[in-house]
Amino acid sequence: MKLTLDGIKDRQAWEKAGIKLPGYDVEAVSKKAKEAPGWVHFGIGNIFRVFIGGIADGLLEEGVLDRGITCVETFDYDVIDKIYKPYDNLSLSVILHGDGTREYKVMGALAEAVKAQSSDPEQWNRLKEIFKAKSLQLVSFTITEKGYALQKADGGWFPFVEADIKNGPDRATGAMAVLTAMLYERYKAGKYPIALVSMDNCSKNGAKLRESVLTMTEEWKKHGFVDQDFMDYVSDESIVAFPWTMIDKITPRPSEQIAADLEAIGVEDMQPVITGKKTYIAPFVNAEKPQYLVIEDSFPNGRPALEKGFGVYMADRETVNLSERMKVTVCLNPVHSATGPLGVVQGYELFAHMLNTNEDMMKMARMIAYDEGLPVVPNPGILSPQAFVDELFHDRFPNEYLGDTNMRLSVDVSQMVGIRFGETIKAYVKKFGDASRLTAIPLGIAGWLRYMLGVDDEGNTYELAPDPMNGEIQEQFKDIVVGKPETFTNQLKSILSNERLFFTDLYKDGVGEKIETMFREMLAGPGAVKATIHKYVNQ
Repeated sequence: MKLTLDGIKDRQAWEKAGIKLPGYDVEAVSKKAKEAPGWVHFGIGNIFRVFIGGIADGLLEEGVLDRGITCVETFDYDVIDKIYKPYDNLSLSVILHGDGTREYKVMGALAEAVKAQSSDPEQWNRLKEIFKAKSLQLVSFTITEKGYALQKADGGWFPFVEADIKNGPDRATGAMAVLTAMLYERYKAGKYPIALVSMDNCSKNGAKLRESVLTMTEEWKKHGFVDQDFMDYVSDESIVAFPWTMIDKITPRPSEQIAADLEAIGVEDMQPVITGKKTYIAPFVNAEKPQYLVIEDSFPNGRPALEKGFGVYMADRETVNLSERMKVTVCLNPVHSATGPLGVVQGYELFAHMLNTNEDMMKMARMIAYDEGLPVVPNPGILSPQAFVDELFHDRFPNEYLGDTNMRLSVDVSQMVGIRFGETIKAYVKKFGDASRLTAIPLGIAGWLRYMLGVDDEGNTYELAPDPMNGEIQEQFKDIVVGKPETFTNQLKSILSNERLFFTDLYKDGVGEKIETMFREMLAGPGAVKATIHKYVNQ
């Protein structure tokens, strides 16, 4: 059985293998999307395919959506060449339940895959056509938080952004420049309305996206590429809206075991690939069942019936903001970012296995969520923070079948520490005058910095997960030697006081020195990390 349009025509074989096939005409919904695109998505990796694509698939199954999603890749074009084209844009969803059972479903909601590559005239012109379409209602994004970033930690432009500013719309390369260039095409075509919907896992994601688009527009205006009228167009949220969202679904890297299992039941060519840009991707996506997507209902050109999608809640901006703050700053993501890097240092590959077998790590995770987070959690009303955390610890975190790795949870932590730790620290300062009563969150920050040394608790070296600050931090830490705490002097000062990183100065908040102490204790020698964790979670 091949995962292709021809391959799925043998419905009996697929159904015999326990794999559900689309109940709608895949070619028809793709054709309609190409003729009159309604929904475009930037960033077409795993989370998009299983979650956003899964929502569209469900709406197509219900007959409340009549066309697929146009998929746009701005970063890793191998994804299209290796995962989309060979499989006719089909994907295979593998939902992993905590009891070991699985749900298989072929999804056909991904209509067209386009490379946002200005150096390729055919692809670039196609993208322009799509954005000129009056029918286009929304553009959604899962490009990660760093996809919106235009400036480095020191405030200067990233080199590619500087080039995009100088080169103008027709030679755009970065995601924000590409988007702004396409909005310019839409403006010239008729100033058509549009909703630009960030679905990335960061607080106030819509505001982040808007700020980046407006910044790029302003810079191009300074260079004479666009005029004030275009600036007015993208600035008017009644025409170009930037709805805020909260998204939640744990989606690990594709599992080689699942690939083997799929091939054993007859599905061909399921092996994962690692692209040149280190994207881990496969023809299938494995993920947990629970999912939450809270969307601000602001769509100037109309929208699909998103509220009918599984796990989707339409709400106002304040509710979205509170939902996002609940998840990102308290309930889920701080646990991942605090314990994931420490898991790497202690030699645990799988996050769930670590929590299920290491009592101290489970205690630390619970302290972050229940003891330190819930007392200052914002309550969104539509979701209960207590129930959300309970589901995490009862059903989601312990699910070893999910195969989520600590190394995945260590990706880009430097870009997230402000949201995931800084917000709670600031809430404690506001409530109690300082954050000195916190223990597990400072321990997590110390653990992340200890992880950045690239040496585990037994003295073995490992390769760090991708992070834009890896080089900078490792340079700062080059004189620190594990087993020689005396080599640690003041190397953390510039990091822990960096308000661009943490959105606050941790020394002023009463936790900077505590983090330094914990970090120093973790340097004592083999087993020091484990001992330090045990000490602080059992006080």
